[in-house]
Amino acid sequence: RHPGQVLTLERSSHTPKGGKSGQARMHRRVFLAGTFCASLIPSDLAAWAKRKKSLSSELGSAERKRTIAAAKRSLRAQPKAITDYPAARSLGDVHAYYSEGDYWWPDPANPAGPYIRRDGLSNPDRFDHHRQALIRLSRIVPSLTAGWIVSGNRRFASAAKEHLLVWFVNPATRMAPHLEHAQAIIGVNNGRGTGIIDTLHLVEVAHSIELLAEVRGLFSTAEITGMRGWFADYLKWLRTSPNGLDEGDELNNHGTTYVLQVAAFAVPSREPEQFDWCRNRLKQLVEKQVATDGRQPLELARTKPFGYCLFNLDALAACAHLLSTPTENLWTHKGAKGGSIADALAYMAPFIADKSKWPHAKDVEYWADWPVRHPALLFGSMALDRPDYFALWQRLEADPEVPEIIRNFAIRQPLLWPEQQ
Repeated sequence: RHPGQVLTLERSSHTPKGGKSGQARMHRRVFLAGTFCASLIPSDLAAWAKRKKSLSSELGSAERKRTIAAAKRSLRAQPKAITDYPAARSLGDVHAYYSEGDYWWPDPANPAGPYIRRDGLSNPDRFDHHRQALIRLSRIVPSLTAGWIVSGNRRFASAAKEHLLVWFVNPATRMAPHLEHAQAIIGVNNGRGTGIIDTLHLVEVAHSIELLAEVRGLFSTAEITGMRGWFADYLKWLRTSPNGLDEGDELNNHGTTYVLQVAAFAVPSREPEQFDWCRNRLKQLVEKQVATDGRQPLELARTKPFGYCLFNLDALAACAHLLSTPTENLWTHKGAKGGSIADALAYMAPFIADKSKWPHAKDVEYWADWPVRHPALLFGSMALDRPDYFALWQRLEADPEVPEIIRNFAIRQPLLWPEQQ
């Protein structure tokens, strides 16, 4: 096997009566579309491969208990869709996703007029039901998929299927593949490109679809075609609509999460040509976002600088993890005057370990609730040969329950993600 080789899940060719197929070998697990499953090639490849195998085994062992427990909880959840939550203020139909901007409030000087912005302070009266339904899906389906991966229990895969069909296939309940009405501002607009960040929570769902498509007899051809067709339609909207193009031009965390979504959704959409655009755009963003010492000035300027730096770092790291190739290591790419994603992680890691050393302003909200088990640490530990990052990742909270933290913590199931080979 060589770096970048596409592998498949190792499972037995039949399913025994108990509903469990052969156990997946976690050190061979890989995201099935695998086009971007390559990474840097170190000088001592044999030693690196040995360390990676050890890390993979440790990760699988550590995650098994948590993963199965989460999957069992998800078995009890009934499918819900946005059609269960009518949005009275939306201009779209019942299938159109709708949300309202987090930091927009009624104007005390003009209560009937357009809302005004209060950066960092979330309005508790905003319509948020569709986003919460989407986040619910993003917690349930990946946990069931990860449960199937580690146990081979077909019940987990079958339960995930029911949620996926409700969201993406069933004509009565499926979400329309666009975000024309996301993060609307009352009295100002009926939706904006900024709202595209909401579907960051579909990244692990897209991973799950491709993994579950390999379960023999789970989906019909029409069902798989329907799910992949939904992501193809949504990706087309992302890359051609005014809202999508606006979001793609953003330079801060919105631009980063846009690249991550395009890369992830290009797999079920069967559009690998998008990867080159994603790599080029990611390099442009790193040059704008990361200073020489690893600071993220655009995120530090916000009223929640700690949380925003962590959020953007996770997205940058996930992009580097997915998009790096044997000839292009995006972890270490630097602009003419800036730093790299590796530098950004090195800057934040000490403050993740000890938040009391943070030299910048505290977040106006949720300061006490960060950090959590940030995927940047896991991905960085693999790409940069940093066992200290893995150790730090292991000791952080894996399953936060504060809604605002969950909203900004979209990568939760490490066993769904490709290992860099």
